[in-house]
Amino acid sequence: MKTLGIALVLLVALEHLYFLYLEMFLWTRPKGLKIFGNTPEKAKASKVLAANQGLYNGFLAAGLLWGLVYPNAAAGVHIQMFFLACVIVAGIYGGLTVSKRIMYLQAGPALLGVVALLAA
Repeated sequence: MKTLGIALVLLVALEHLYFLYLEMFLWTRPKGLKIFGNTPEKAKASKVLAANQGLYNGFLAAGLLWGLVYPNAAAGVHIQMFFLACVIVAGIYGGLTVSKRIMYLQAGPALLGVVALLAA
């Protein structure tokens, strides 16, 4: 279970690094427009907001990765649990306000990570 927990934390961190990339660098490009269902005008108008959101996703990834490499393993798990909880809350909020898909893509893996860490 410990290996599964580590793998899930790493998956969630990588997901959020990808979200950072999408929101900060591809928001107004064809791939970003398609993924987020934006028009070029709407994307241009919200570019700064999206970049800010991407930065926050980067902070979530950094926290998860920090928890994985923290020298004190027990404290590292607590760090991972905190950041996974943040991801779950963000995923639920996004699922309720934007698209249910966000809940499954973001909160789902984080919840599985919490379960795996607790079981380990």
